[in-house]
Amino acid sequence: MTIRRFEDIEGWQLARELTRQVYAVAMRGVFAKDFGLRDQMTRASGSTMHNIAEGFDGGSNAEFVKYLRYSQRSCSEVQSQLYVALDQSYISQTEFESIYEQAALTHAKVGGFIRYLL
Repeated sequence: MTIRRFEDIEGWQLARELTRQVYAVAMRGVFAKDFGLRDQMTRASGSTMHNIAEGFDGGSNAEFVKYLRYSQRSCSEVQSQLYVALDQSYISQTEFESIYEQAALTHAKVGGFIRYLL
């Protein structure tokens, strides 16, 4: 498959789904009132997809890889923040596991793309 747009990148598609899942839980109930965690977590999830898009226009594989690694770091940040949300009972164990797995899948897919580019 030829990648013509950043939207064609499977890692970006997975990151978009991660962002959708994070927003779904962060914008409801008591979680929505924890402005600090909510904002940090939604920004980190969005960063997973935005860094892929930004790196796509970087002009070189080296520059693209740099941004893909930022995307991976944002996945890890979301995973860490999920523990806070779980510990505060903002999300259920099932929600935690589902979103954590989506972040892990995104991280792995982006990692595979990094290896391909290198």
